[in-house]
Amino acid sequence: MAKSSLPVSPLAPAGGFPDLSPVSGVRFASAQAGVRYKGRTDVMLAEICGGASIAGAFTRSATRAAPVLWCEQVLHRLQTQGAEEGGYAIVVNSGNANAFTGKAGQSAVDVTTSEAARALSVPIHHVFVASTGVIGEPLPAERITAVLGQLEASLEADALEPAARAIMTTDTFPKGAGANVELDGVPVTISGFAKGSGMIAPDMATMLVFIFTDAAISPQLLQDTLSELTRTTFNAITVDGDTSTSDTLLVAATGKAEMEPIVSVSDPRLSAFRLGLESVMRELAHQVVRDGEGATKFVEVGVSGAASDEDAHKVGMSIANSPLVKTAIAGEDPNWGRVVMAVGKSGAEADRDRLSIRFGDILVAEQGWVSPDYVEADAAAYMKGQEIRIAVDLGIGTGSATVWTCDLTHGYIEINADYRS
Repeated sequence: MAKSSLPVSPLAPAGGFPDLSPVSGVRFASAQAGVRYKGRTDVMLAEICGGASIAGAFTRSATRAAPVLWCEQVLHRLQTQGAEEGGYAIVVNSGNANAFTGKAGQSAVDVTTSEAARALSVPIHHVFVASTGVIGEPLPAERITAVLGQLEASLEADALEPAARAIMTTDTFPKGAGANVELDGVPVTISGFAKGSGMIAPDMATMLVFIFTDAAISPQLLQDTLSELTRTTFNAITVDGDTSTSDTLLVAATGKAEMEPIVSVSDPRLSAFRLGLESVMRELAHQVVRDGEGATKFVEVGVSGAASDEDAHKVGMSIANSPLVKTAIAGEDPNWGRVVMAVGKSGAEADRDRLSIRFGDILVAEQGWVSPDYVEADAAAYMKGQEIRIAVDLGIGTGSATVWTCDLTHGYIEINADYRS
């Protein structure tokens, strides 16, 4: 299915792709390689300066794609053996996931990384690759390598939006987010983009995310910060409960800002940097949900009063992943009984007679029964909005979590039934 055949999601951010600030030490390019479709950009190249810190997070699927396995190896090598002299590269293609492709999958990675290393004069173990699209078809790596020279020649610092468009599959809009923060008076830029629309569930989702900053921070602190924030951003969203083979999240810190590196958790600048990075990650995660395949409503599920934060997350994801809850939301039906069901099946500790449920500010149920003040017409009117919040208090402890999802409509079926055509 060509990207142009899909109408833009009604939940897309107003104003389109944001005006992201270029990040010193990073350049981008995109090209049409014809990986699967003709007439659209489908390869992105990012060039990152030497001396950068790189961190990442990846899908935990047992059937991880060859590019994911390669990136895991490269990142492990960087973290255990240190970086070599030279810069870095990220090569991404859409249209083909290079997943479940046997030895041919690794061969495609080998060809792509070696040719990219040659084209940009960087070490091969400084080249990251990512692929997204159809599973189970060999990746025509020669089509990617054929445009590497064109990509290298057209690298520009401000080409983030074309790069974001090149990695789209069933996405209906390119996803970008940025933040500008001050670290002890020094201005620091954080800019990133993502793709993702379906096959979205924790650990992480069928998404590719690339974030860049000119902050100077040690690789270990960058990795620790990224891992912590992933839990409450990209691992707190779901569209359909399906975990992808290809999820890749990479963050590069070039160190080009005029600052001493952050090397300790006690450095007060780390908190400000963390808040900036978190805002970018959360916004990109929300945009993925807002572009959920066939979505018409953005849904926040807040859980409080759980025995632990982990239990709260279980309950939140159980509600957010329930087809019955999601179709009720699509039909604008305030069917709170389906929320009760999802709480009960979550595996978390729960007590029916302590449970309370709200749709927005409307108290729907409490103490094991419908609230005496509940008016169905009020809840039905609330469900007609595009932004829905479901709040559940388990009444047991102090654990809490927030997750985000979208409704489940017939559009999801249409998109995925036609995906390979």
